[in-house]
Amino acid sequence: MAESSKEGMSRAKWLRQVANLLNLSTPLGLLLAALSRTPVERGPDGLLLGTGYRPRLPLAGAFTVGNVIFYRADRTFIDSRPTLLAHEAVHSTQYALCLGLPFLPLYGFCAVYSLWRTGDPGSRNLFERGAGLAAGGYRELPTKARFRRRPSIPPTEGAL
Repeated sequence: MAESSKEGMSRAKWLRQVANLLNLSTPLGLLLAALSRTPVERGPDGLLLGTGYRPRLPLAGAFTVGNVIFYRADRTFIDSRPTLLAHEAVHSTQYALCLGLPFLPLYGFCAVYSLWRTGDPGSRNLFERGAGLAAGGYRELPTKARFRRRPSIPPTEGAL
């Protein structure tokens, strides 16, 4: 039973849609869209596309809350970048796998860790790596040395 909806959506995408509705992440995304006056339209695979997002935070050009994908640009931008849409769709699946709202602090922790290790919030972020760094506009950056080993000092005679 690969197809489960009228639109021909796969069972996995249908389950993602239902999970994100039940875990309240999609309703949170719709609330954010309403509060920010971001118009929302149906997208592929049960996703909802919010275009023209204007608030300053988050800084990203695109981000996801449940099955709602927010873009600062218009629909023509989205249609011209299918890899970015696919990247954000993976984040939608990550919300479902993290049981919804716990995704937000987990993602935040991973972004802070990545920022600390590389100076970039995405390069070592587990969620961004899982969604594809390049597709999300991130680069693979080297980690910074954070801990220096102290040179060992041989004990002197008479030391305890």
